[in-house]
Amino acid sequence: MNIYFIIIISAIIFDYLLSMIISSLNLKALDPKLPSEFSDVYDKEKYKKSQDYTRTNTKYSFITSTFSTTLTLCVIYFGIFNIIDEFVRSFGYGEIINGLIFFGILTIANDIISTPLSLYKTFVIEEKYGFNKMTMGTFFMDKIKGYFLMIIIGVPLISLLLYFFESFGELAWLYAWLSISLFSLAMQPIYNLFIAPLFNKFTPLEEGSLLDAIKLYVKKVDFPIAKVDVMDGSKRTGHSNAYFSGIGKTKRIALFDTLLENQTDNEILAIIAHEVGHYKRKHIQKGIVLSIIQSGIMFYLLSIFIKNPLLFEVFKMQELSVYASLLFFGMLYSPVEMVLGFIFNYLSRKHEFEADEFSAKTTGEPLELISSLKKLSAENLGNLTPHWLNVMLTYSHPPTLDRINALRSLNK
Repeated sequence: MNIYFIIIISAIIFDYLLSMIISSLNLKALDPKLPSEFSDVYDKEKYKKSQDYTRTNTKYSFITSTFSTTLTLCVIYFGIFNIIDEFVRSFGYGEIINGLIFFGILTIANDIISTPLSLYKTFVIEEKYGFNKMTMGTFFMDKIKGYFLMIIIGVPLISLLLYFFESFGELAWLYAWLSISLFSLAMQPIYNLFIAPLFNKFTPLEEGSLLDAIKLYVKKVDFPIAKVDVMDGSKRTGHSNAYFSGIGKTKRIALFDTLLENQTDNEILAIIAHEVGHYKRKHIQKGIVLSIIQSGIMFYLLSIFIKNPLLFEVFKMQELSVYASLLFFGMLYSPVEMVLGFIFNYLSRKHEFEADEFSAKTTGEPLELISSLKKLSAENLGNLTPHWLNVMLTYSHPPTLDRINALRSLNK
């Protein structure tokens, strides 16, 4: 028996079964009794609605996960990748062009298959619970913009990777690693200046008490920012959020317009202080370094498995190629990626607690962040009682109640 076949199929099935178990446990953990901490932001009806939202999304994930896993196993069993590869090679182009066509076909096929599911999620589930603000026109225009970005960014990047592994032998992984690392750093300002404005409108926060408070705070903690913008998040969703993006002089605070509608100035300032905490505690820098190290390891391992006949045998491929190696190695690497995901989620949750602490100490108002977190949970119909295993394996943020308890302990 091919060892790579065992690893890949086992990983696919294990991932599916684990997700089913976690989802089932999460549903059983739903507590009909509202935690007393949230009695000021949830009434009986809203709490029931939040639990129904969790159940609905869990059932949806059951269906999509089952469909995706079944489809993946069928594609492997019936040698679909080889059928696509034979079609691509029939045009008689070189390996780089072949690779671009190969990935292009897979991308379009995946989009065709996943679009009905996305439409259902957006226009049925999110609509039912009052979150969807998107029109069909916006939905499909976002797809067109996504394809545009894939062409101007994804195509050159994939071409470069294929060129390295076709031309530089044993050192190819090193060139690929350095290129991807530089690209990931360059994407920060590119995202701020070009990509984000393609999808949302950003307008400077109006002069007033909130802007004055933000300016005073970032000066106090020595955190220069280029912009404080309001993003038209309500164009697509009723969910609220805020985020920082960019590095160096391109750092920007983006506040969802829905956040401004539902939170006080002090609560918004507490959220901003939390995000500043990520930078001040060097979480962003640590994340970048870890990501670069991880990608270096991944590219090195990839170089070992490039054009591996046994790996190609799993997918019933007739021809060896660099471009198919990228795809197949990704599936072989998935168990490692799964373990790393658990570790990174743990670190992310730890960092969230640290950023909360930074916000509480630098604003001197932990109760404002607590109030903000409770409002966000209520507005987004968050699950207040997730199962601990679900939290441990999939949550990048701690449950809201855990964050509140940690903040209250600071105030004692």
